[in-house]
Amino acid sequence: MSSARLFFVGGLLSYRALFGWLSPWILIPTYVVAPIFQILLFVYIGRSAGVQSDEFYVIGNALQYAAIPCVFAMTNTIAGERDQNTLGAVLATPAKRIPLFLGRSLPVIVNGFFVASFAFIVGGALVGISVPGSAVPGIALVILVTAFACTGLGLTTAAVGLLARDTATLANIVFGILLVFTGANVALSDLPGWMSTIAQGLPLTHGIEAARRLADGASFASVGGLIAAEALVGLLWGLVGYSTIRVLEWQSRIHATLERA
Repeated sequence: MSSARLFFVGGLLSYRALFGWLSPWILIPTYVVAPIFQILLFVYIGRSAGVQSDEFYVIGNALQYAAIPCVFAMTNTIAGERDQNTLGAVLATPAKRIPLFLGRSLPVIVNGFFVASFAFIVGGALVGISVPGSAVPGIALVILVTAFACTGLGLTTAAVGLLARDTATLANIVFGILLVFTGANVALSDLPGWMSTIAQGLPLTHGIEAARRLADGASFASVGGLIAAEALVGLLWGLVGYSTIRVLEWQSRIHATLERA
């Protein structure tokens, strides 16, 4: 099998396998209803407290919700192989590892992009925010890069999932950290210094800031550094995840630890 076929077809089949036991209709409350209610919750909290605009919360929570498909699905496309007793067969194949593992990220990135875009459009319409038409292409690119960055983090949680049995709890913890640390609902300047410092190394932080500036009328060139930083964060997390998976694969061959978690 060629690397390109392994990347695209293998990734698609792995993503489809996520729905082997559950109906795809479960995506409606998870990816359509839940992000809208999260947006409305924080918008009305913000209105009551009088601290930020509706736009601030719509953008922050819409982009932050890309973490649900990107972190959870990416974790399960790899760690789920162990639960289905197919991980040994996957690692026994002579297929190249980069297209084998990274190909599984492509459908996840697309999923995250559409979830965040839907939340942004529908949530923004419900609360009545106005975004310049000229900012829409730039915000779309930011959402795509943010989904990529979250998927990189998801690859790392997938690697940890090869050591920990309960990946759902792990993914929920990661989602909560991203909700609190990345400036989705509290401006980074209002967070303690150590939290805002950690946020610089997390997905979403730079993407949310870039999207907010674009919505306020900033030029695309002025947020280029933020977009590049978001992409770099995602790439680094992806490298950490891929490297960890390869190390665990190597150790499993030596110590027979693949199925012990």
